[in-house]
Amino acid sequence: MEPFSIPLETIYLYGLIISGVLTVLYVLFADVFHFHGAGDGGLHFLNPVLIFAFVTVMSASGFLFERLSSLHYLLILGISAGAAFILVTLLNVFVLVPLSSAEESLVYKESDLQGRVGTVITAIPANGFGEVMIDSTSGRIAKPASSFDGDEIPNGADVLVVQVKNGVLEVTVHHQLESFI
Repeated sequence: MEPFSIPLETIYLYGLIISGVLTVLYVLFADVFHFHGAGDGGLHFLNPVLIFAFVTVMSASGFLFERLSSLHYLLILGISAGAAFILVTLLNVFVLVPLSSAEESLVYKESDLQGRVGTVITAIPANGFGEVMIDSTSGRIAKPASSFDGDEIPNGADVLVVQVKNGVLEVTVHHQLESFI
């Protein structure tokens, strides 16, 4: 069969080339233009990576079957679509879903430090700056600090981060409640 007087293997080849080029362009420029697809909202199967991968695999297998077999064109289309569906499903389940749930990086925002408890490693004078160490799951964070209340805070004291201004933690002494047994 030759729709539009073009052989089917040529149509499959064009589909393979176009979807391959679009896949490479998407991978290179998705972050630049903030194309996040439907993966953000809920319809994960409408992710452009999955659509491009489906068309690429279907076109490649359709081209190979048209070129190397004498099967009916509808059977070739069905086999190609089935193989593409299976491979793209495996790609989604075993690659894309685990990657999307992985932690992006160890970067933190300064606003995330509010409410955290740290230890003074350089004494904080009444109207000056010292340094506070905050333990986190990704390591330790040492930041400059000043007293929120204007009081002097000695080295080794536990402090509570009240707010962060211009990269400086404003802290107050943290009094832990002792448990009574």
